Amino acid sequence: MIPLLAVEMTDLAPFLVFGAIVAGAWFLMSALSNRTNRAEDRLSRLGRAQSTVDVDLDKKQRFSGLKDAIASLGGAMEGQSDLEKNKLKLKLTNAGFRSDGAPMIFQGLRVVCIALFLLPSSGIMFGMEGFTQKAFMYVAICAGIGFYLPQIVLWMLVSGRKKQVFLTMPDALDLLVVCVESGLGLDAALRKVTEEMKKHAKVICEEFSMANMQLQMGRPRRDVLHDLGVRTGVDDMKALAAILIQADRFGSSIAQALRVQSDSMRIRRRQIAEEKAAKTAVQLIFPLVLFIFPSIFVVLVGPAAIQIQRGLLKGG
Repeated sequence: MIPLLAVEMTDLAPFLVFGAIVAGAWFLMSALSNRTNRAEDRLSRLGRAQSTVDVDLDKKQRFSGLKDAIASLGGAMEGQSDLEKNKLKLKLTNAGFRSDGAPMIFQGLRVVCIALFLLPSSGIMFGMEGFTQKAFMYVAICAGIGFYLPQIVLWMLVSGRKKQVFLTMPDALDLLVVCVESGLGLDAALRKVTEEMKKHAKVICEEFSMANMQLQMGRPRRDVLHDLGVRTGVDDMKALAAILIQADRFGSSIAQALRVQSDSMRIRRRQIAEEKAAKTAVQLIFPLVLFIFPSIFVVLVGPAAIQIQRGLLKGG
């Protein structure tokens, strides 16, 4: 006998099929419209003398169809307010994705990931269990995994990048102090640090190289240093940028400001190490209680328990 809930779920099948057809038709129409726009642009370029830039753009656009399709999908999930857009763009920048279309591509990847988890799971569960509450629960769980998986991957990328900057920043700062105290300017010092540390500190060298390029293009040093701290998302880098901005504004010695920041960073790293060492005793309680104490108890009490058991059996 079919349960009442299964019958109600079966009534929802036409609506689900209709929603899938509408979504597929919308995706197909958007892809065709993008292809038409690209064809019109290509015809307009072919109508005039083709330059080297046009040839390069034509080659790049041959492989940009997938990216444009993903970006068009992400437009539906993009935040409506500027605050939401800026938060997502800042996270992507901290992860190393600085393109203007990165937020839309990320949202499109979220849609694709949801579809990859939702469609196979719904086909398998509805085929095996039917339109029951259990099947809908498993499908919802798979859809949730597909929805949050890109955010988890982005958080891991941001954390890894921040960790690399934090670990390599003391060496870069010490080398920067040496370069500035030897007579080099800030631009030349950043260039020297990038050349010397590009093999083992790629992330921070990439950020310094971009800051140096912006300085060479004529941007104000204050804006460049502020953007450097925001792009990395590391508190120490933000503090360094604030100190350099203050030194540049009041005309004080940049070398002295860098040395003060280097000393304060070294003290902070020592305090972090001491904090981790103090937490070790507390963190060791759980493995001791769960893994080491039971084995010691078995080794010490086991022979005595066996002898007591034998004595009780003989006495009985």
